[in-house]
Amino acid sequence: MSIAASVSGFLYRKPRLRLGMLLSAPLLWLGLAYLGALAALFVTAFWHTDTFTGQVVTEWSLDNFATLFTDEVYRTITFRTLGIAVAVTVIDAVIAFPMAFYMAKFASPRAQRILVIAVMTPLWASYLVKAYSWRVMLSGNGLAGWLFGTTPGYGLTATILTLSYLWLPYMILPIYAGLDRLPNSLVEASSDLGGRSWRTFRTVVLPLTFPAIVAGSIFTFSLTLGDYITVKIVGGANQMLGNVVYDNIGAANNLPFAATVATVPVVIMLVYLAAVRRTGALDNL
Repeated sequence: MSIAASVSGFLYRKPRLRLGMLLSAPLLWLGLAYLGALAALFVTAFWHTDTFTGQVVTEWSLDNFATLFTDEVYRTITFRTLGIAVAVTVIDAVIAFPMAFYMAKFASPRAQRILVIAVMTPLWASYLVKAYSWRVMLSGNGLAGWLFGTTPGYGLTATILTLSYLWLPYMILPIYAGLDRLPNSLVEASSDLGGRSWRTFRTVVLPLTFPAIVAGSIFTFSLTLGDYITVKIVGGANQMLGNVVYDNIGAANNLPFAATVATVPVVIMLVYLAAVRRTGALDNL
């Protein structure tokens, strides 16, 4: 018997070893490319830049974090970014739920496929094309002014509207999947027991689809926290954390402070995921 056949037979008898060997390369890549880059980010956040030479000084210091937490400008930007992320998540959830409910419970199988494709179609278009389209619509001579006689202009409202549109499919699809798994018999049983529409929604539908809403919120919340392009296009003079990171990498040439600011969205998401996990929602995804 050849060596190759012997090895093949041995691996066939060891399914766990075979699975580990198959996953070793992807896990190694994940560890080096993602976790390694994340570790480098946290390490760089404790360095500083020489104000005279502009070179990165690899000496450990908390000066960047002191500036981040004590400077009112950065505190304002942090709370603004967090507020925008919450607003976008809530708006998308309110819009997505009835759309997903119709798709899952009322639309025919053929209509479901068409609607899923319609929801996914905007994802095929360029991010910049969609963002600049909203810039045109929100301008003084744009579609919003023509339809409503007024426009919010460029600012926080425009940023929230644009980001809500951009991330809406990421909220619709998980909720649709969650509602599609919800047995119709539970809704019918609630109705047979005298439960009205609102009570059925509050006591049956919402608790069972909460994990799906959480899954969608992870996308919308995290993507908004890290965004910096939309606010540059429609945000006017406002800034988000992503803009601070971008500006310090580029014009300011202060990589350590950019890394320090970049840790804020990471920490916020870790706290958010920990809080969600305590509710048990992630266990049912």
